Amino acid sequence: MDSRSLLDGLNPEQLVAVTLPKQHALILAGAGSGKTRVLTTRIAWLMQTGQVGPQGILAVTFTNKTAKEMLTRIASMLPINTRGMWVGTFHGLCNRLLRAHHREAGLPEAFQILDSQDQLSLIKRVLKAHNIDDEKYPAKQLQYFINTNKDAGLRANGVNAFDDFSRKLVELYAAYDLQCQREGAVDFAELLLRCYELLSRNALLRQHYQERFQHILVDEFQDTNKLQYMWLKLLAGDSSAVFAVGDDDQSIYAFRGAQVGNMFDFERDFYVRNVIKLEQNYRSFGNILDAANALIRQNSSRLGKNLWTASGAGQPIKVYEGSTDLEEAGFIVEEVRQLQREGVPLADMAVLYRSNAQSRVIEHQLFSVGVPYRVYGGLRFFERQEIKHALAYLRLIGNPDDDGAFLRVVNFPARGIGARTVESIQSNARLSGASLWQAACGGGGAGRSGGAVASFVGTIESMRAQLDGLNLPEVIELVLDNSGLRGYYQQEKDGQDRLDNLNELVNAAMNFLGESDERSLTAFLSHASLEAGEHQAEAGSDALQLMTVHAAKGLEFDAVFISGLEEGLFPHENAALEPAGLEEERRLMYVAITRARKKLYLTMAQSRMLHGQTRYNVVSRFLSEIPPQLLAWINRPTTRSRPPLAQAAGQRPKPIVTGHGFRIGQSVLHLKFGVGVIIDCEGSGPDARVQVNFGGSDGIKWLALEYAKLSPA
Repeated sequence: MDSRSLLDGLNPEQLVAVTLPKQHALILAGAGSGKTRVLTTRIAWLMQTGQVGPQGILAVTFTNKTAKEMLTRIASMLPINTRGMWVGTFHGLCNRLLRAHHREAGLPEAFQILDSQDQLSLIKRVLKAHNIDDEKYPAKQLQYFINTNKDAGLRANGVNAFDDFSRKLVELYAAYDLQCQREGAVDFAELLLRCYELLSRNALLRQHYQERFQHILVDEFQDTNKLQYMWLKLLAGDSSAVFAVGDDDQSIYAFRGAQVGNMFDFERDFYVRNVIKLEQNYRSFGNILDAANALIRQNSSRLGKNLWTASGAGQPIKVYEGSTDLEEAGFIVEEVRQLQREGVPLADMAVLYRSNAQSRVIEHQLFSVGVPYRVYGGLRFFERQEIKHALAYLRLIGNPDDDGAFLRVVNFPARGIGARTVESIQSNARLSGASLWQAACGGGGAGRSGGAVASFVGTIESMRAQLDGLNLPEVIELVLDNSGLRGYYQQEKDGQDRLDNLNELVNAAMNFLGESDERSLTAFLSHASLEAGEHQAEAGSDALQLMTVHAAKGLEFDAVFISGLEEGLFPHENAALEPAGLEEERRLMYVAITRARKKLYLTMAQSRMLHGQTRYNVVSRFLSEIPPQLLAWINRPTTRSRPPLAQAAGQRPKPIVTGHGFRIGQSVLHLKFGVGVIIDCEGSGPDARVQVNFGGSDGIKWLALEYAKLSPA
């Protein structure tokens, strides 16, 4: 293949990017603009024109899948063996370098790499060896602390400690590092940090690689963290050129340490003369792109670009507003079935949601009508760890002789009942022909372990004694609180998703009561088992794709449903009050919109269940940021506000205006509780107060207007 045929089909901007002379460059590659083609063609062109050999290129990606795809494409363009090329992820490339220079890095030749679970196990051993109370210093919290500091390039001796708690964390970080060194083990964050430290202190080695890698190409540059950027700066010598490809509008991983500001820093630090914008989109119709452009334009911190397509406008974006989340889910499922009847494969359709807990209602509706589906990048609702734990507690309360349920929860959350104690209970059960529960009631041995078993038995018996008079959702609330599950996940640094799912289990029970003649715990557990086990889409089969927006990045579908477009949900209430957080939520919405090729649906609900109670929501601000001429409302209710409580009870309605410039149904902002909607009001003058639904854990609150300092949202 000659250089001209190699460049055939590139648009003008792609061609400029691919054929740039040797210099630092920033390529702003919009969604669907062909960035992987630009990267691979750039590499092939550099080699074909004799500017560099395969050994002189370093290409960094964020997934092994992308690295393999790039190597495959390069091999299809040029008759070369790509096996020895340095194309891979940050962690993969650092591993390769450390293997080659393990002595200089202070590592054994056969050092072991710890995955996340291995790392957690080692941390637990360190805590135990130092007699640390794992309730005060949970292993997962320490793991997060260690990895966050490593990603920032900080060893224990470089971390600032401000109190006794943080000083202890620093001390444990140092102890963990020492144990890793003893065992010849390296965690994922350590791979990059150890490699960076090696190159920093070894000038000869650094110079060797700086001279070797004449062209450094980086994919998904907007997702780099602080240490990754430092590592790249270290490798880029005076004679090398860095070709950074990314999209600041798709930077959605701040919670993992990604710093969108690295793109601005790169432009400044490397004196970039060429910022090339790839704005022609080959994926979506024009209406979808116009919506994405209008939305993301609301962000102030961006380098700026405008997507366009030669494919035409396509259909308007369909918008549906249900009165409840069940109604919203019902619409989505019926629309999916209609599209399927029109010939769109289920696998070419996706339902996106901001929070994992939202999938439960949609899964239930899909199950009810027999539509196969697959949860991409995650588990179905009733298969999730925290849900299985909760159901196991419920099963054990309903049937103490359920050995499977007993084994799942006897030491979760951890209560000092080790494997040896459980083996002893199992042995006693076999000898006496009893269930594990019966054997545990007979005693779990002497000493501390015996006391722990007795305490567990007492917890289960106590919960069972409180069941009388409770309905099904109240039973589940009781179990979530008294079992320790809620407390356990509240301590987890990233436990909010799991807490949301546990709360959604209460909603599932509420819906079950509304749809079934059965009221018993046994009937609900049977229902949960059926929904967990039926309609499992086999690998390779045609199935609707369900996923969070984060999981959808990099994917595309003919038809996309973005659900739950309500304030507090999307944008998420945890982010909406901080300018940086809100901008990231908007980028997340931008990513969601640009997943759609042909059809895009935006859906929301006036109310949805939370903690077994109805939560009333206002439409997401993102809807108002999309030009109305791009939207086709399918059924827009005349009002979104909940009827005032007195009116709902048949009493005379309360006044609509409070006398302070607020009205029922209005969105308001409170400095502490965030965005909410006024659902009731009473009084006047200095005695006026409003009832506001803030959603989330804050729920519904009465606020005195004289002191509340509310402002329109």
